[in-house]
Amino acid sequence: MREKLLEKIEKKTIRVGVVGLGYVGLPLAVEKAKAGFVTTGFDVQPAKVDMVNKGHNYIGDVVDSDLSDLVKTGMLRATTDFSFIKDVDFVAICVPTPLDAHQEPDISYVRDSAAAVAKYLKPETMVVLESTTYPGTTEELIRPILEEGSGLVCGKDFYLGFSPERVDPGNLIYKTKNTPKVVGAIGKDATQVIAAMYRAVLDGDVKEVSSPAVAEMEKILENTYRNINIGLVNELARLCNRMGISIWEVVDAAKTKPYGFQAFYPGPGLGGHCIPLDPYYLTWKAREYGFHTTLIENSMVINDSQPEYCVERAMHVLNQHKKAINGAKVLVLGVAYKQDIDDYRESPALRVIDELKKVGAEVSYFDPWIAECRHGGEVLHSIPALTPQAVQQADLVMVTCAHSDVDYAMVQQNAKAIFDTKNVMKDILPRDNIEVL
Repeated sequence: MREKLLEKIEKKTIRVGVVGLGYVGLPLAVEKAKAGFVTTGFDVQPAKVDMVNKGHNYIGDVVDSDLSDLVKTGMLRATTDFSFIKDVDFVAICVPTPLDAHQEPDISYVRDSAAAVAKYLKPETMVVLESTTYPGTTEELIRPILEEGSGLVCGKDFYLGFSPERVDPGNLIYKTKNTPKVVGAIGKDATQVIAAMYRAVLDGDVKEVSSPAVAEMEKILENTYRNINIGLVNELARLCNRMGISIWEVVDAAKTKPYGFQAFYPGPGLGGHCIPLDPYYLTWKAREYGFHTTLIENSMVINDSQPEYCVERAMHVLNQHKKAINGAKVLVLGVAYKQDIDDYRESPALRVIDELKKVGAEVSYFDPWIAECRHGGEVLHSIPALTPQAVQQADLVMVTCAHSDVDYAMVQQNAKAIFDTKNVMKDILPRDNIEVL
């Protein structure tokens, strides 16, 4: 099987399947197809499938013309029918792994996808999970589902591995194509073949590790590292505020050291599909071993409470202007979870809006990237334009996302009071109406 698959990879006769056409799956499907592998994408949302088959892009990191050309030439298509699995040699599972209402891992999408793949799995197929999850998922959950559902034996009839997605929406340098990959599979042959498949597609290096669990833990480490360091700087920001010191100036001074320090900055909280979620997967799994991840959990407490802290600071800013938060008109600038993207998954700005409403504020938002967003069972709409009049009508403007295409000088000139949680207005003068986190 190893030799057959390596030969098919070299000749590019491997047919690829990608389960889940979101921020991870669609860019991966496009790169597979661009590399010369006929690719089929699956998604449970007919609207996404229809858009892909019409060549209409909905993911920022995908080039519109690439998608359109691949569809026109027959290199890429999408479907809602899982039976396509029987026609492919490589399956990447790229489905969401959110948290449930109790902040515990919700792996239902992974479980359901594996069960659906198992029904049509044929011999000599590679299956790779890319969804971020807890260490042990591939071997403890996915393998039994695939073996029982297909009647095939892992390692003998098919290969199974884990290769964590590394997607940073809006990153102008690193995309799916040139970001290094990690591959851990069940058995050396599986690891070699799956790694060869990625090397045939990507420009970035492919690091082979000894098991799926190592690759799963590696992904958790990446994002827990960031969670902890952001928690550290958020806590220091609170202390610096009491001491009358600018945390932003402190970090900028510290990062002049050419070794031993990496700059992280405070903000209204954590957002996105990984950093706010991944540590919960690890702490949940750790409890199975009677182990408490104290440092990680403490950083999560700090970061999770940051939206409430920012609202407390906003109340203080309004008090300085002899205005109560109850009934105050607050204009929030930016609901995306990071600058210059249209992604608001787990955005801390939405938590800030919730907390502002709890204390009686009348909240509106402006985001040039997100005209509307679904949150808390309702649809929120951006004000049509950020005009001087809109700014003047607000008692407080809160900057919660550092979009580069906002006229912050105009905001400063027209705002009664500004609370900048991203320090995006650091070069704006005068600053008498600006307070920084």
